[in-house]
Amino acid sequence: MTGVLGIYNYWIYVVLMMIGLYGVIAKPNLIKQAIALGLFQTGIFLYYISMAVIDGGTAPVWTTVQDGAQKFQGPYDNPLPHVLILTAIVVSVSVLAVALALIINIKRRYGTIEADEIEAMDIADRLAEFHAGAAADAVDEAAAEGHGIAHAHAHGGSHHG
Repeated sequence: MTGVLGIYNYWIYVVLMMIGLYGVIAKPNLIKQAIALGLFQTGIFLYYISMAVIDGGTAPVWTTVQDGAQKFQGPYDNPLPHVLILTAIVVSVSVLAVALALIINIKRRYGTIEADEIEAMDIADRLAEFHAGAAADAVDEAAAEGHGIAHAHAHGGSHHG
């Protein structure tokens, strides 16, 4: 089965990656984005492990033959991608745990886990800070002008034209 169906694991990894990519880009819910990132990573893991498997390959371990000698039996699968993916799975689970902890803190801070609502709140906060800063600058400028007039009158100057 060397046709398109013969490489079904490659189709599965492409589907998993595309679903994950879509979820990360299109979904505003942070938990859905974290799950989608996990799907994307799972697709990558499947791809690398699929590349390491050889038709008719065996585990790369020594086997004992009839005369008591040890040797490799036939072709074997490459163990390096399996080891690397095992490490990547551990990192993936750790990233997901940290992401969920951050999402919990975001929920406590903003009261929502929708990215678009959080962005709207941040923009509103920045605008309020900007307007508060502009109002404080206007008060400072008015105070400076008032101080300049009082200073001029104290030294005999006049601002009358």
